[in-house]
Amino acid sequence: MNRLSLDLRVQVLAALVEGNSIRGTARMTGVDKKTVLRMLADVGDACDVYLDQNVRGLRSERIQCDEIWSFCHAKERNLPREMRGADGVGDLWTWTAIDADTKLIVTWHLGKRLRGDAELFVRDLATRILSERVQITTDGYGVYNDPIQRWFRHRADHGSEVKDYGLLDDESPERKYSPMVVKSVVRTSLYGIPDPDHISTAYVERNNLTMRMSMRRFTRLTNGFSKKAENLQRALAINFMHYNFCRKHMTIKTTPAIKAGLTDRLWTIHDLARLPDLMLGEAAA
Repeated sequence: MNRLSLDLRVQVLAALVEGNSIRGTARMTGVDKKTVLRMLADVGDACDVYLDQNVRGLRSERIQCDEIWSFCHAKERNLPREMRGADGVGDLWTWTAIDADTKLIVTWHLGKRLRGDAELFVRDLATRILSERVQITTDGYGVYNDPIQRWFRHRADHGSEVKDYGLLDDESPERKYSPMVVKSVVRTSLYGIPDPDHISTAYVERNNLTMRMSMRRFTRLTNGFSKKAENLQRALAINFMHYNFCRKHMTIKTTPAIKAGLTDRLWTIHDLARLPDLMLGEAAA
């Protein structure tokens, strides 16, 4: 990565954060695929460390959590029998928590969709929020319940929103290609006294769409899936760094990081390209 000029590094990063594949980015910028992967590793690791160290001490009042599916190496059903259930391959889930007011991605966790993953995810979320009271909304997946009570204790009000999806009732040709529609919504108070008006997963579900649009690895029915889990983790770190610090949110008219008080300026792609050197300098100091 150090052999590339800053302008070329910026071009590579700009292509990646706008949803281009590794090979597509290499063709667009004229940079070798292996060099793009090295840059993904350097910048992704730096973003991962920076977000872990700096997205803390938040005064969030409403948090929404969800999991989004992807896969690595191959889908779970296509893995050899001896590889099924192993870490880092097959079906992987990205657990995300978003602040409903600032639109900040507070934390995420890449892993399976198991009770242990819920425990790690919620424990990390609890360490980042200093609010005396926070309302947390999840879907109907029950593995959230115990970790939220264990790690937030009296600080959390927990509610769930469960949506029932179905096909359109009409017989038009569009029915075959249209997404399922929401037939009903059930909101339930699970712990504490959550405000019924704010039991919602709308923002975190909208962020799922942003992730699928911004990362080729999450696009369905393509061959752009991750071959290594560590590169998927790096792609997630770059995406969330760009989303939190560089990309103005249309609703709040600024970046989530500025809205949350984590920075006082709009970051640029140049800042992301320089981040590995910045992190190395801080480590050396």
